[in-house]
Amino acid sequence: MNLLLDTHAALWWLSDDPTLSASARAMIADPENTVFLSAVVVWEIRIKQGIGKLDLPDDFGEVLDSQRFPELPVTVDHAHAIADLPSIHRDPFDRMLVAQAIVERMTIVTRDKSIAAYDVNVIVA
Repeated sequence: MNLLLDTHAALWWLSDDPTLSASARAMIADPENTVFLSAVVVWEIRIKQGIGKLDLPDDFGEVLDSQRFPELPVTVDHAHAIADLPSIHRDPFDRMLVAQAIVERMTIVTRDKSIAAYDVNVIVA
């Protein structure tokens, strides 16, 4: 299965936060699954860090690099897919993650109920 981590799920995984559900943790850890990290997630994390809403270790980039997560860039197809989404969620980062999941046929790991309202597969983080 191809999984796409929402920002909070990625942060919980990276920090080994017990908030991440056992089922999500097992799916992320399962070597049979491919877990993707979207550029959108890193972008959101760095914005939150820049405005003081998130503290990150100095070696955060290295921590990300040490994961087995392939990068998922934002493509023109992903951007076009936004036009087909109903206006359920207002957060542009989350809307892009939904579009990416739809275009790439991925399951999103998230705790966000608004994302679950879209026609996309979700694993509860």
